[in-house]
Amino acid sequence: MLGSVLYALSVVIFTAPNNIAPGGLTGIGTVLNYLFGFPIGTFILIMNVPLFLLGFKVLGRAYLIKSAAGTVFVSIAIDALTPLIAPYRGDMMLACIFGGVLNGTGLALIFSCGGSSGGTDIVASIIHKRCPHISIGRLILASDAVVISFSALVYQNLENALYAAISIFVSSKLIDVVSYGTSRDNGKLMFIITREYKPILNELLTNISRGVTVLNALGGYSGEEYRVLMCAVRPNQLFKANSIVKKLDKHSFVIVTTASTVSGLGFQNKR
Repeated sequence: MLGSVLYALSVVIFTAPNNIAPGGLTGIGTVLNYLFGFPIGTFILIMNVPLFLLGFKVLGRAYLIKSAAGTVFVSIAIDALTPLIAPYRGDMMLACIFGGVLNGTGLALIFSCGGSSGGTDIVASIIHKRCPHISIGRLILASDAVVISFSALVYQNLENALYAAISIFVSSKLIDVVSYGTSRDNGKLMFIITREYKPILNELLTNISRGVTVLNALGGYSGEEYRVLMCAVRPNQLFKANSIVKKLDKHSFVIVTTASTVSGLGFQNKR
């Protein structure tokens, strides 16, 4: 809910009042609000209904329930906050940067709870399910490019489109920063070097339901023997996994890398 409020504030205060379309259904809703005055949150909610029905068959119930929760909270927050908060109409660069900051922080919180903002995330996941050789990140980037181009035609102003691109870039970076590497790709690969490998192993197996491989390792400098836990997680599980490690061993050494493709048990592209 906090993530949804931050996302809504980015739209209500910074992007929508300054004709910056931040990609996805929110960007389309921003343009339609400019043309017809249609509430942005209501548009997002209405357009997500057929996407949820379609995605239910392809992506499974668990992912869609979490996505629906995020979408409903975001939609309600945008329409509820619009008449209550004064928009910022100052420097456009500040508007796109701080809009991107709030947008990315809000999405990171939503992703860290296993949800999503719906819209193009669902469409990209469905297409990726049918065409796995096309990454989800590229699909979302392509959809954002289409929305930005559409907004440039409607606003008849190239600068607004460029500001929207900057806002999307800032948002994507904030998602990485806040969520310790969360992205829309297939998975993240964690290497956890720790002396407390047994409690961490049990917590990862129990609380995030991910398999863990235990590797024997020898410190090159210290000559001490360690255990390295190797664990593949979904991007929206990374925040919780990292929290578990730091809680049980503050001195652990953790390496996280993006795994462009993860296949096997637990990674059947159901997100």
